Amino acid sequence: MARPLTPLLWLLFSAGGTVAAFLFPVHALLFGLAFPLGWLEPPGYEGLLGLLHHPLTRLYLFVFICLPLFHWAHRFRYTLYDGLQLKHLFGLIAALCYGTAFALSAVAAYVLWGVP
Repeated sequence: MARPLTPLLWLLFSAGGTVAAFLFPVHALLFGLAFPLGWLEPPGYEGLLGLLHHPLTRLYLFVFICLPLFHWAHRFRYTLYDGLQLKHLFGLIAALCYGTAFALSAVAAYVLWGVP
């Protein structure tokens, strides 16, 4: 991997970890406990679909999905390097990990911006 990409990859790793640490628990609490148990009134389908039509909501969901994917890619890459000692496959592992994160980010963008 080219040396100038390293700071960008570490930035995506840390941003993805921050998103995962701060935003995932809130969504899990709301959609996993508060709404199903009746602590809060759940939003209806029409309300959520109306919210999804707003561009800022789509951008938020894109960031919410994509940054943790790059966090995963970076963590998994170094797990393979250090944990399984696959350092001889440096380029292939990096391409597969970050390529998967990029491809899934493209799928997320396609789905989010394709909602009517």
